[in-house]
Amino acid sequence: MNIVLLSGGSGKRLWPLSNDIRSKQFIKIFKNDKTGSYESMVQRAYRQIKKLDRNASITIATSKVQIPALNNQLGEDIHISDEPSRRDTFPAISLAVNYLVDILGKDPEEVVVVCPVDPYVEDEYYKAIAKLAEIAAEGTSSLVLLGMEPTSLSTDYGYIIPETKEEVSKVSSFKEKPNQRSCEEYIKQGALWNGGVFAFKIKYLLDLTHNMIDYEDYHDLYTNYDKLPALSFDYAVVEGEESINVLRFAGKWQDIGTWSALTEAMEETIVGNGTADETCEGVNILNETELPVLAMGLRDVIISVSPEGILVADKDQSSYIRPYIEGLEQQQVMFADKAWGSFKVLDVDKGGKTIKATLNAGHSMSYHSHRRRDEVWIVISGTGKTVVDGMHQSIKPGDVIAMSAGCRHTIIADTELVLIEVQIGRDISEQDKQLFELEY
Repeated sequence: MNIVLLSGGSGKRLWPLSNDIRSKQFIKIFKNDKTGSYESMVQRAYRQIKKLDRNASITIATSKVQIPALNNQLGEDIHISDEPSRRDTFPAISLAVNYLVDILGKDPEEVVVVCPVDPYVEDEYYKAIAKLAEIAAEGTSSLVLLGMEPTSLSTDYGYIIPETKEEVSKVSSFKEKPNQRSCEEYIKQGALWNGGVFAFKIKYLLDLTHNMIDYEDYHDLYTNYDKLPALSFDYAVVEGEESINVLRFAGKWQDIGTWSALTEAMEETIVGNGTADETCEGVNILNETELPVLAMGLRDVIISVSPEGILVADKDQSSYIRPYIEGLEQQQVMFADKAWGSFKVLDVDKGGKTIKATLNAGHSMSYHSHRRRDEVWIVISGTGKTVVDGMHQSIKPGDVIAMSAGCRHTIIADTELVLIEVQIGRDISEQDKQLFELEY
């Protein structure tokens, strides 16, 4: 089974746990019953697919900025189709199917299923996706969609109007996010929510893309990516296609786009260092810092804490967070997942910055230098080695490594390695970084 997972979006709606680098699908809030550890939406989706089909070919369509987080959470042995620039879902999917053919060697007659990475679903959802692929392979229609049985009169989703109420039906029409009165009428007709899940033969989209833009292969399309129309897949492909079937799905499917929806999907009400007293009702605490959080006498409230900030909000009101977040003056990213591990900013002032960094075992930072700042590393735990201007040194807890501006340096973790990095300078910038080839 070929699956393309769409992993896009920015981090505005679930602030302060998400930011412009770490989108909502990378927040670790779902407990894995088997391991007891917390996993993110993308980890959960990847695990669920592999549980159903261990040989499934999964390609993640994403932006360059998300690649370090994907490597951090899923490893480096994954297939990624990265967009040179953000252009909406049609260009992203077109690039991904060309990646399947030209990079992974897939037969254009094979079927691919495209689905978002971020809905909260159970294993039955991926069983339905496998059935969707089987229907698409039969070739009775150009496209096959997965339609979700509505559980409410929601105006947040587009609706698919099928011709019949059978499990598989031809599609009569599509309705974009109607008002509540129209929702009632559509549901009476057997309408389904459009969850953005599509199945088709790879050749189908290859032909459509070649009709829109003249290109030779994946690499040529990547170079000319900005020439593709910045349209949604629904608008560019689905609405103009007459041969479409829809498969009904009545299992759990929850779009996690707001704080309120996220807390409904959480298995535990408190993640991290938090306490709610016995007078609290419907209170969720998500704390990514080591500081304790105490809630008393609250009802239907979300408390979220990260190095980025603190949110205390009524669950219903939390849906209106975006304009307020856009008005905040956030000078820099305060935490991020990297390919080598993660970091969070502990303190910032005019004279420097203090960071706590965790490197995964066997990983290393890039070999680099800075022109306008000095740095000091203090090893807290773990072992590894540093390379400073070509000089190698083994390191252990308590060791201090000082590096002047212009000095080339990196750190390599033998075990999980935690360190404090102190940056000293009055003009500290993420752009002040020059990369070099590390010579052994």
